[in-house]
Amino acid sequence: MKSLPASYRNNLLITRANDLRLRLRLNEVGPVIALLAVSLLGYGFFALADEVGEGSTAALDRKILLSLRNPADLSDPIGPRWLEETMRDITGLGSIFTIVFVTGVVVAYLAMTRRRRIAAFVVAAIGGGEIVSTILKLFYHRPRPDLVPHGMEVFTASFPSGHAMMSAIAYLTLAALVARVDRQRGVKILVMLVGVSMTLLVGISRIYLGVHWPSDVLAGWCVGAAWAALCWFVALQLQRRGEVEAPQTSGGS
Repeated sequence: MKSLPASYRNNLLITRANDLRLRLRLNEVGPVIALLAVSLLGYGFFALADEVGEGSTAALDRKILLSLRNPADLSDPIGPRWLEETMRDITGLGSIFTIVFVTGVVVAYLAMTRRRRIAAFVVAAIGGGEIVSTILKLFYHRPRPDLVPHGMEVFTASFPSGHAMMSAIAYLTLAALVARVDRQRGVKILVMLVGVSMTLLVGISRIYLGVHWPSDVLAGWCVGAAWAALCWFVALQLQRRGEVEAPQTSGGS
């Protein structure tokens, strides 16, 4: 750096100082935002569960499901045939196999780049989310929609949507992890948009295929995003204490 012009060195130092101050502010504000998200989303889930239990969402659920079907043939979703096939492809992104596969690839990458404690944390976060999803389904035990024929086979209870919940947990958690590791703002925005888009698309596909009530999907999004925010809060605290690897701060690992 000594061989560089003085003005360039000064600008570089100012840029690095500003970047450091921004990171410190984010480290202070991040946990507060995460806890606020957990509180709001958690409240939203339990409020919605209460409304579902009282039957307050039934009319809107029925209206939305019927609006996505051909009135002359309820077994026929609206739109061309390719759209129905595309929705089946999209819904597969929230399946247990896909979630496990994607998580396994990310965990393997983290382990190979010497971020083994973060890798273990990802396994615990997403595995814990699957356990929570199963417990909630068993607790509420809401029947699947019988208003329209299902666009695919289903085997578990309806509330909350496991696909919507696990998509939110896996893709939002992984997107936030990648965004924290990479310093480029464009990359951060891209991965977060991809994570949010995949979560939304999977939930919409479940409604389109008639395998979930819209309130099931909304509840899955709420509790899944709340769990992802909680995991984010825990990750920040563990990083502060040095129990998991800190985010990347330079071009290397």
